[in-house]
Amino acid sequence: MRPSNNLVGLLNFLTFLLSVPILGAGIWLSRKASTDCEKFLEKPIIALGVFLMLVSLAGLIGACCGVNWLLWLYLVVMFLLILLLFCFTIFAFVVTNKGAGEVLSGKGYKEYKLGDYSNWLQKRVNNTKNWNRIKSCLIDGKVCESLKEENGTTASDFYAKNLSPIQSGCCKPSDNCNFQYFSPTVWNKVNTTTASTNSDCDAWSNDSNMLCFNCQSCKAGVLQNIKSDWKKVAVVNIIFLVFLIIVYSVGCCAFRNNRMNNGMVNVGWKPYA
Repeated sequence: MRPSNNLVGLLNFLTFLLSVPILGAGIWLSRKASTDCEKFLEKPIIALGVFLMLVSLAGLIGACCGVNWLLWLYLVVMFLLILLLFCFTIFAFVVTNKGAGEVLSGKGYKEYKLGDYSNWLQKRVNNTKNWNRIKSCLIDGKVCESLKEENGTTASDFYAKNLSPIQSGCCKPSDNCNFQYFSPTVWNKVNTTTASTNSDCDAWSNDSNMLCFNCQSCKAGVLQNIKSDWKKVAVVNIIFLVFLIIVYSVGCCAFRNNRMNNGMVNVGWKPYA
């Protein structure tokens, strides 16, 4: 067996081993998930596990056993995966190009406006079904829990905090609402004039399960978080793309070796060991 076939076989064997715990995690989630957020993850995880398992088996059998049509199928899938990752990486950079936090005078945190982000991202969070699912994940994830536990924090100490985008948008009212601070997650409405110009002021609630989860600022905070994460993912994708291209090139060599070996067998010539 040629070195390229051995390398493709080894890489796909390792991928097959990786697919087993991924598939197991998806099956476990499908049986144990109790929240909408957890249930949302089960199908993509199972699909990823099955995909990796089938592709790795095709590459492993095709390279090590000389099954040419399986190796051909493996290479087609790899090519499509490379193309898909390349398109997604470009798309991620484009849709996350807009949007940034607004620096507030005398505050350690920034505030975020939904209109500053790309229209595509805005449409995703403005969809009621999507937002209800995201909101459920935020509540289940207890993103405001650390602020709730700081009831003794003074207003000056709170204003100096470096809050995350989600905490800034979802766990407190907008700064221009001019609410009176009582605790990090409890604010008294004292100015009704500003509330009429900012819908988030009316959406705020001191109920720990509501807070500002229905605010536009909360959606903006989520998008800022997505923007940051997607940029990191895009960088990782570039590295992964280089790796996939190398594996694809080695796979092409293995495919050529299989064709050469099959041709030698067909003409009745067998190479010496």
